[in-house]
Amino acid sequence: MSVSFEDFKFNRQILNAISDAGYTEATPIQQKAIPPILNGQDVMGIAQTGTGKTAAYVLPILMKLKYAQGDNPRGLIISPTRELAMQIEENIKTFAVNTDLRVVVLYGGVGPKTQIEQITKGVDIIVATPGRFMDIYLAGHIITKTLQVLVLDEADKMMDMGFMPQINRILEVVPVKRQNLLFSATMSDKVHSLSANFLEFPIVIEITPQATPAQTVNQQLYHVPNNKTKIHLLKALLDKEGDIKKLMIFCKTRIAAEDVYKFLVRKFGENEVKVMHANKGQNTRINSINSFKNDEVKILVATDVASRGIDVSDVSHVINFDVPVVIEDYVHRIGRTGRAYQSGEAITFCSPAEEYYVRKIEKLIRQQIPVFNIPDEVFIEETPYDERQAQAKEIDMQKRREDPDFKGAFHEKKTINQKRKFEAAKAKRSPNSNKPAKHGGQKRSGRKR
Repeated sequence: MSVSFEDFKFNRQILNAISDAGYTEATPIQQKAIPPILNGQDVMGIAQTGTGKTAAYVLPILMKLKYAQGDNPRGLIISPTRELAMQIEENIKTFAVNTDLRVVVLYGGVGPKTQIEQITKGVDIIVATPGRFMDIYLAGHIITKTLQVLVLDEADKMMDMGFMPQINRILEVVPVKRQNLLFSATMSDKVHSLSANFLEFPIVIEITPQATPAQTVNQQLYHVPNNKTKIHLLKALLDKEGDIKKLMIFCKTRIAAEDVYKFLVRKFGENEVKVMHANKGQNTRINSINSFKNDEVKILVATDVASRGIDVSDVSHVINFDVPVVIEDYVHRIGRTGRAYQSGEAITFCSPAEEYYVRKIEKLIRQQIPVFNIPDEVFIEETPYDERQAQAKEIDMQKRREDPDFKGAFHEKKTINQKRKFEAAKAKRSPNSNKPAKHGGQKRSGRKR
């Protein structure tokens, strides 16, 4: 059943802004979350990215605040990354265009001076990353006693990024009497315990079963022996896929992202490709997102720093060059495509050392990812010695994680070699004693290790 925004108790200014932005029907999360938020209730929303959750809390907050008032913030939205914070600010500006409400966005990576100046001029809503908010608050530039509503967005990501101490400090400095809203893509144990401390008798809204990829995403998995073959496979897919309108490629590390980017620049030229990772400066990252959004470039290569909070509606393909180690990120990565009821392709390359994470992902999303054979024309490289060693070490570590008693091939080898070295050194020091020490070898090697 379709629900129009006209069915909600919004004033004309907000309804006009919604229709000017081209929205007519409310998405499921908006249908369920807007009425209780307008009523002032605490809400916990479990919804993956691309479901319209930002508007689900931004619209009722704008309706409640109505117009600029005083100098101090009445709404505070906390987000894990600067990209998402900027995305939220953009949403607020779109929907508050017919009002005089003032929004300031606070994030690290740039000096705080301009941000502090904006707050001093007067603000109604602050959107901030946890660390930067606390820095500016502790420096005495933010008055929190006027806050009426607090939103924690992408709560699961904030937990993964280790922001719990900052969140606890924020909860200590905001008024006790306030409305709380918490949004998360997954319902992990950590999020559950945070919600228990943070929300009072919340309305819980779960839009899809937790961590289920959008039904509109067609998933594919390729088992690939090594990085060089991954590049060959990427080339073959790009040669074959004539319908790639917009492509995001995710890599585990910035080194991998740079390698993939360099390969793509050789193939398509600099005008078609941008790269985003933590080592890139703030402005470069913003420019990369904007040129991808505005269809100036077709391909964006990114690490997971960019996998949430980029709201680009027409990404046709996502390629996971590497399998994410934080398995929930798989859902966020592939959630870049198949958004707003459009279909999309999500293709994952998996090396032997990454199969462990694929199994965990399949358990999380409660479905098997269809496996495809590497096309015949793709040259399969021999795995170099160093990469083979690294894969074997990684597999050893995974087995040890599952079974603490598992020692692994590397462990055995190391112990035997240390023992031999110890015996040789002992024989050298005292040629007369050719008896091996009873326990000394073990102790010494233990200390050395």
